[in-house]
Amino acid sequence: MIKSMVNVDWPVAEGIHAISTVRWGGVSLGAYDSLNLAMHVGDSMHSVSQNRHILRRQCSLPSEPVWLNQTHSSKVICADTATVMPVADGSFTGQSGIVCAVLTADCLPVLLADKQGLWVGAVHCGWRGLLSGVLENTLIAMPGVDFIAWFGPAIGNTVFEVGDEVRDAFVKKSPKMEDAFKPFGKGCFLADIYKLARLILKDAGIDEIYGGTYCTFTDASRFFSYRREKVTGRMVSLIWREF
Repeated sequence: MIKSMVNVDWPVAEGIHAISTVRWGGVSLGAYDSLNLAMHVGDSMHSVSQNRHILRRQCSLPSEPVWLNQTHSSKVICADTATVMPVADGSFTGQSGIVCAVLTADCLPVLLADKQGLWVGAVHCGWRGLLSGVLENTLIAMPGVDFIAWFGPAIGNTVFEVGDEVRDAFVKKSPKMEDAFKPFGKGCFLADIYKLARLILKDAGIDEIYGGTYCTFTDASRFFSYRREKVTGRMVSLIWREF
């Protein structure tokens, strides 16, 4: 049984549902304890299948989520016509009953919904995806015109170490991005992935942004973290339209 979930608190239109899981409430063992929802991380396929069944039953999902083969790319797909495990890092839909999903364990999950409740999307945002435009591509692909966003649990700005080449690449993308990096030793910076995503969304005209208060790395009691554990599970963030 799923013991708890992250509170997805944002003023979406009626009929839009969103869920973001924590690490507890499943059947996986060892490093994947316990609600690992990813098939690609070395966990037992049987355990992951059971966990996905628990997720669907406990959360009353209208259908199996559209699981993506995430590669830290800028590729986005329409979930309506998705094949089995499409290679993409974001999906969107304007149809009811289709569940968009992204798996994370330090990367930032971003859920998007237009204010009229017609379009929803889920985006997997690692630094590579943010840099290459996965958020912008999702917004361009969705026909909605007025979106709000919710940030799920990601690695916090006190522990997300990157090299100067990462910082320089973002500053080249936009000088505003410099504010998202703090020097941390020679050639190293602490990056704020929440701020990077916030700046990108604001440049795209989205001012209503919610969530973004967790740190997957430091909160081991609730979250998987790849940077902390290397071998670990994945949480999922989901969004769908009811009608």
